Amino acid sequence: MSDAVVGTLLDQETLAAWVDAGDAPSWVADHWRTFRDGLTGQRNGSPFPCFFGAESVREGEPLYTAVPSLTDPDALFSLGETLQSYLATYRDHSERASLVTFFEPTERPLTESEYHDALWHVLQFLHVHDPEPWPEAIPTDPEDPHWEFCFAGEPMFPTCRAPFYDTRKSRYCPVGLEITFQPRALFESLDVTADTAAGQHAREVIQDRLTEYDGVCPHADLGDWGVEGDREWPQYMLASDDEQAPDECPMTVTRDHPKSKWLVGRPGQSEPAD
Repeated sequence: MSDAVVGTLLDQETLAAWVDAGDAPSWVADHWRTFRDGLTGQRNGSPFPCFFGAESVREGEPLYTAVPSLTDPDALFSLGETLQSYLATYRDHSERASLVTFFEPTERPLTESEYHDALWHVLQFLHVHDPEPWPEAIPTDPEDPHWEFCFAGEPMFPTCRAPFYDTRKSRYCPVGLEITFQPRALFESLDVTADTAAGQHAREVIQDRLTEYDGVCPHADLGDWGVEGDREWPQYMLASDDEQAPDECPMTVTRDHPKSKWLVGRPGQSEPAD
């Protein structure tokens, strides 16, 4: 078994081949299989709610990486390098090529509160070591409806799957934390932003599928970027137990860069491994 899959940028065909050959760590294999089956299978007779995501997996379009720790600085620096490489190359791969990030599970099960802490630790770490300034067009206040996470100059939507989702199976991963990074440019290229008729229709279809797939009403925090009253940050990891979820965004954002020069001039791997 090889750990070469960890800390690299992989296309889906390569990842699946390494898993099938037994050349990926067991936790990576478990992540891949549950992710694939979750997005391409059905629950309650309904397909996965996000049909764009499900179709992209069927077509082999996402890119992948595996991170061996939620907290180790070297592992998170490596994630930063991989994320840089992804942002520099994903458009050449596919217009629907999100970056699916599998984290190695911890030795003991985490509470929902600890998963929220882990997500925001990862995002804060990436921000502190961001090689590029925070985009001028994006506010730094997470309570602003136009705020969203940015890295290497790219606004993006990171969405999570985790083990604590007992009812919202569309967000459930039995292995550990998964973060899928989706650049805003990806949504714009698919014409599914909230300010277009096609985008509004797509969101209505997804919400209907969510109700059928999860068996519960769509989460109250789901909303649209830039719409007054909606916020991006609670949507990254939807709360299952409100008492364990943060009341305010745990991330502190400033425009002063670079805060760290570790990732400056470190482009990482230039293209997905094959």
